[in-house]
Amino acid sequence: MPRKTIAARLLDRMRIPYELRAYDFDPEAPAGVHVACALGLPPEHVYKTLVLRGDRTGLLMACLAASAELDLKALAAVSGDRRVEMLPMAELQPLTGYVRGGVSPLGSRRRMPVYLDAPGASLPQVSVSAGQRGLQMLLSGPDLIRATSAAVAAIAR
Repeated sequence: MPRKTIAARLLDRMRIPYELRAYDFDPEAPAGVHVACALGLPPEHVYKTLVLRGDRTGLLMACLAASAELDLKALAAVSGDRRVEMLPMAELQPLTGYVRGGVSPLGSRRRMPVYLDAPGASLPQVSVSAGQRGLQMLLSGPDLIRATSAAVAAIAR
């Protein structure tokens, strides 16, 4: 059994059911495809968490299928920003406590709004990072929304 992360402990406290699954992290492999194959999940059920900065609202997270591309204009519109941009890698760990490849939508050092791409909201099982490379949490889309207080919107192309 993998060691529980901050994100997993938050789900425990909220009594939200989930499953932790470990896989061999490969920094050279396309993340979403690699994780989906390693976990035996359809690629559209593996979600990545991106950290961005809005020009008006500040830090925010976007969760979308690993195979999808984030629509920056759509995210800016739903977040109340004129524009959003990816957080520079050098700022990621100090602000979130997470490293690239291990960013979870739960348990970040700084509290920030989470935007979940609409298809994930109704999935019976979605996989997101548990807060470390090589460890995923599987939970339902509705439970992910409940755990993160995510806003649901069409943010992927």
